[in-house]
Amino acid sequence: MKALLGRKLGMTQLFDENGTVSRVTIVETGPCVITQVKTGARDGYSAVQLGFGSDKHPSKPLAGHASVDGITPKHFREVRMDQDVADIEAVEGDEAKTQVKVGAKLDVTTFEVGDAVEVTGTSKGKGFAGTIKRHNFHRGPMSHGSHNHRAPGSIGAMYPQHVFKGIKMAGQMGGDKVTTKGLKIVQVDAENNLLAISGAIPGPRKGIVMIRGAK
Repeated sequence: MKALLGRKLGMTQLFDENGTVSRVTIVETGPCVITQVKTGARDGYSAVQLGFGSDKHPSKPLAGHASVDGITPKHFREVRMDQDVADIEAVEGDEAKTQVKVGAKLDVTTFEVGDAVEVTGTSKGKGFAGTIKRHNFHRGPMSHGSHNHRAPGSIGAMYPQHVFKGIKMAGQMGGDKVTTKGLKIVQVDAENNLLAISGAIPGPRKGIVMIRGAK
């Protein structure tokens, strides 16, 4: 199971031994802790719940559910597993029990340089935006008596007297769940719990992201 929760720190560039530059995003990842293990027999599907960070003032129900060594994670994400935990233990034995159990910790060594990954995060919120900014519409002429400068244009026909769902119009832009694929691990810093991922990933600085191994 290759998955970690992390915090986006920002972008920089790295040079390899040949002098080739790589644009990378630095992510502080982990250590993450497994706070819950779901099985097909009990929950209907197989998954692992990961916790990241530290909640200074957790509620009592949350502390009772997720507290490990007196520390309650602040951020949680659930990762589906292709294979049930019971099946993994049957094949791999005691080693699997230590890896996939409540309280087990995962760090940046889960990934290696060159691993293909996909990153999921919440994109930057842009507020209420018009159609030009939100959907790349073209504007009308600005002179010669035109009254159509940044207007959205027609949104429907005479029949059936209502606007169809999905019409591109002005509205809230950004703040969506976005997954960027086709990325790879460029550098692993185990001492500082940092991963350098090629290219850009969604979200603002200090945003929480999920890093998963590409299928």
